Amino acid sequence: MISFALAVFFLLITPGPGVLSTAGVGAAFGYRSGLGYVTGLCIGNFLVGLAVVTGLAALILSNPQMRIILLFASAAYLCYLAFRIAFSGNRLAFIESKTAPGLVNGLMLQAINPKAYAVNTALFFGFAFMPGNFVFETIVKFLILNAIWIPIHLTWLGAGVMVQRLDLPDGVQFAINILMALSMLAVVGLALLA
Repeated sequence: MISFALAVFFLLITPGPGVLSTAGVGAAFGYRSGLGYVTGLCIGNFLVGLAVVTGLAALILSNPQMRIILLFASAAYLCYLAFRIAFSGNRLAFIESKTAPGLVNGLMLQAINPKAYAVNTALFFGFAFMPGNFVFETIVKFLILNAIWIPIHLTWLGAGVMVQRLDLPDGVQFAINILMALSMLAVVGLALLA
């Protein structure tokens, strides 16, 4: 169970679409507005986990046409985010929008987030610690996952808020934008290779 919790921590702390966009919402709209978005991400991640555990994700992804459609939809969206981040200028702007993304935006991101499917598959079908009771093990894994997932995303949201409050030099702001964009493109690359 400890190895499962450590795996959850290390898989979730790494930058992916969810945490990068969470930091962006915090930087652009503040903590309060970001809570709705994080709630949507959390519900979306739970639904992705259910889809993985029940086999629905495997059934949908076993259709080659559906798999290609979802892969390109997620890759296109992540490339779009990376483009917006990289070319946002010298100001620190993870995302750019007139209105704060909310619960529905968080749900939608998780639905096409390749990292969410990969992480949930690895976590729910690896790290067996109750091989005789899959249902109870799955419930415990959901509890552990959320006990780690929620604070990590709230921390990223807070980091976005804090970074927005800093008066960083233009060069540092530009470097952060490029680093975030490259991280998003790395996620796209990994998804396309998988």
